[in-house]
Amino acid sequence: MKIRVLMIDDHRLFLAGLEDILAREDDFEVAGVAGSCREGMALALEKRPDIIILDLAMPETSGVEAARILTEALPGVRMAALTMHLDRQMVFEALKSGMTGYILKEATPEEFLFALRVIARGETWLSPKVATLVAKDFVRQGAQEGASEPALSEREREVLHLLVKGAGTREIAGKLHISKSTVDTHRRNILDKLGCENVTCLTRYALRHGLVDLDE
Repeated sequence: MKIRVLMIDDHRLFLAGLEDILAREDDFEVAGVAGSCREGMALALEKRPDIIILDLAMPETSGVEAARILTEALPGVRMAALTMHLDRQMVFEALKSGMTGYILKEATPEEFLFALRVIARGETWLSPKVATLVAKDFVRQGAQEGASEPALSEREREVLHLLVKGAGTREIAGKLHISKSTVDTHRRNILDKLGCENVTCLTRYALRHGLVDLDE
């Protein structure tokens, strides 16, 4: 059974080239082409293709907005962006709209066909440069989230645990076998790192962020 593809792009010459590429393949059929999202959406409702390929930067209605509408109107259809834009925000907006592919127009015909076959199987496909962009963004966000949590040393965590349980300076010094002045130094460092002014604030912060377990 052939994979029926509808293509939406405002560059007719480019569409003609894509039609020629698909026409050479036994497992593809061009369900239709459209020069605007409005025309493409009407054609999609009529033809009900397996895959819809959309340019993102379209006049009047954008490819992302069209994808949102088509996702609701045709829940089973698979969509992919075919664009020249390697932009983080555009990538995430496209994926959030319901697209399961993001293909750069610099792709070779072989890469384009491979991407369509992957998408037709219900999988997600991103051009290599797009996948790298997404991965870097994921790592960057993870690093920022990790950096947002103050780093306490193992000893500071031990002191914090005892402070939250109500232990005083003398008791903490005895349990950890350190001097009272060292306990005071650790307490000041913990207060500074967690942005607190007193032990009550420390207790609330530690419990809210799971830094200590009172059952231990």
